[in-house]
Amino acid sequence: MTERNHTFDFLCGLCIIRMMCNHAIAMCGLRWQHIGGISWYDLMSWTFFFMCFFFFKAGYFNKTVSGNSVAYCKDRVKRLLVPYITWSIIGAIVYFGMIAIFPYIFVKGKMPSFEWSHLWMTSHSYGNGPCWFLMSFFTAYIAIHFIEKVRYLHWVILLFPFISYWLYTIDSPLWLSLDNVFMGIFFFFLGRVWKVVMQKLRRTRTIVLSLILIATFVVGNIWFHGEYTMSTNTWDGNMWGILVNTVCILCGLSGLLLALPLPRIPVINYIGQHSMVYFVAHYPLIYFYIFTHRAAHSAYKYNWGECILLILFLFVVCTWLVPYVEKIPWMSGRWKKKVKSFTI
Repeated sequence: MTERNHTFDFLCGLCIIRMMCNHAIAMCGLRWQHIGGISWYDLMSWTFFFMCFFFFKAGYFNKTVSGNSVAYCKDRVKRLLVPYITWSIIGAIVYFGMIAIFPYIFVKGKMPSFEWSHLWMTSHSYGNGPCWFLMSFFTAYIAIHFIEKVRYLHWVILLFPFISYWLYTIDSPLWLSLDNVFMGIFFFFLGRVWKVVMQKLRRTRTIVLSLILIATFVVGNIWFHGEYTMSTNTWDGNMWGILVNTVCILCGLSGLLLALPLPRIPVINYIGQHSMVYFVAHYPLIYFYIFTHRAAHSAYKYNWGECILLILFLFVVCTWLVPYVEKIPWMSGRWKKKVKSFTI
């Protein structure tokens, strides 16, 4: 048994904490409010790369993108597509259920509308928008598998950032918001290449190179600031600046923490280790919290006290759910591997 890698659990934990806080703060209308001259948006503009990290991490560790295509696709359906469908339904039940129970909480003329086209135009499901990640992750894995089937075809991935940017310029037309898959595949292979580079470098050289990459990101993000939002395939700023900055910080940050190495940070690493549950469960909980507050006429908008309570509520309930959700394969994607039996 090899020791679990604390670096990637730590980075995943930071990503989940950032995402959940971001969603809670946005729902409370506090994203643009300043504290000490700095807004939450200012902080987010320096951490935009965290969602890209999940694809980068998958490429760094993954060894199972080859093999029998039918078996491979079935495995990815069970691990990603089934939880996507499950949690999309759970989110919709919470969302429309709360609307049915408390219809009076909406001002006349502002009742949320339902459009059937939403089901195929976007993978951001009603009541559980973050589920987009599972659909994009699933599609990226399938595409990577078949790219690997053809010799030298993986070189085409160098063109994927340009395809992604072009799709953004024409309003990201692909169904199920799959325009982001091109960048997901690019970051997946970036993680794979970075692992090879690190294996060939000594620890000291890795640290030096990582520090140079992090410094390049800091300088580049000041001079050519831009952000790539993976959920909507949005390029906000200079394409080259965004691409170079993101590559530098993903490689630099992971390389530095891997080379140090990073010890286990209890709370953050726990969240990173069980990131799937926090990812899929927190958004329906946000709607439950917000709708019940509206029904009770409790002011949560522009209220930092309520926002902090919401964040605590999310992390406490999600942590409580972890052992229960992970026991259910169609919710967690954790299916038991079949053990081959041998007869003598």
